[in-house]
Amino acid sequence: MHLKHRALAAAAMAASLAQPALAQSGVTPGVTSGVTLYGQVDAFVGSTRASGGERTAIVGAGGMQTSYWGMRGNEDLGNGLKAIFDLNGFYRVDTGRFGRSDTDGFLTRSAYAGLQSPKYGTVRLGRNTTPYFLSTILFNPLVDSYNFGPSIFHTYKTATDGRVFDPGIIGDSGWSNSVVYSSPTAGGLTVNLIYAFGEQAGSTGQNKWGGNVTWFSGAFAATAAFQQVSFNAVPGDVTAPAAPAALAGFDKQTAAQLGVSYDLGVAKLFGQAQYIRTAVNGAQGDIRHANGQVGTSIPAGAGSVLASYAYANTRNDVAAMGRHTAAIAYDYNLSKRTDLYAAYFYDRVTGRPHAETLGAGMRHRF
Repeated sequence: MHLKHRALAAAAMAASLAQPALAQSGVTPGVTSGVTLYGQVDAFVGSTRASGGERTAIVGAGGMQTSYWGMRGNEDLGNGLKAIFDLNGFYRVDTGRFGRSDTDGFLTRSAYAGLQSPKYGTVRLGRNTTPYFLSTILFNPLVDSYNFGPSIFHTYKTATDGRVFDPGIIGDSGWSNSVVYSSPTAGGLTVNLIYAFGEQAGSTGQNKWGGNVTWFSGAFAATAAFQQVSFNAVPGDVTAPAAPAALAGFDKQTAAQLGVSYDLGVAKLFGQAQYIRTAVNGAQGDIRHANGQVGTSIPAGAGSVLASYAYANTRNDVAAMGRHTAAIAYDYNLSKRTDLYAAYFYDRVTGRPHAETLGAGMRHRF
């Protein structure tokens, strides 16, 4: 895929996460424009090896992107105002089960109702994709791959060397019980804000909030994102970390991220910097994570070569650990909606054997 087309595809994916498409102008007020069924199927065959473990052959789900399906629609209310809704969830094509895991809910990608105005912006109520996640996936070449994307691993997956535990982002890529406001785009600039209620009686301080700013101007794009989480999990929410015992005394987590990209034509360059501080009232003190990622997407034939490298340093008051993660992939387009890919992923925590995943798969969008 040419870089221009790939950039448009990434932007379209972000837009689909952020808000549904506008109905055509001239729709009669009070008439629903129709319900759209949409999604994608992604599966791969390959092998994986955990740090210090044996290699395992697998048929995996969601190599380049997690598979999902959904329904969305809108109704013209007049004067440019529209009622909108979106209901969509993840599934695993290798087993046919809903969710990203057996503990995941039915519609955890997003489930909201809202109002949209070209003049005043969009408000959505329900379960919403976080602005922080959108900033993460738009500024790395492997977008939101949970199997091969270094940026995703350093942001949303846990790691440990036995002394330091890195929880990654607490609170998932989507927040339940949330309200989102997205501003109209002006001069390439868009602002997204999110607030999620803890819904715990007598504890109004339990909440999550954050936002991002994105700017697209020709070949250059940039983002800044921030979020704060002051509770770990609520019933029915997919937010508990993989090793909650390591976070005994959890107070709150703050995270900030910067991202840039520049399209040279012959290659598109990506860069990210991130700092996450997890406040823990325990003997080892707060967990402080800092990482950076650089990557590129290079047109090659009918597809693109994708490469990314990330380094992180995570420390508490007792010890520190480093983490090196890299990936390379080739994504070949059979059509505008179907592509084949091959990818290799390498991940090593300092002082431990490396982990790796390799595979080849297919993705189809509908």
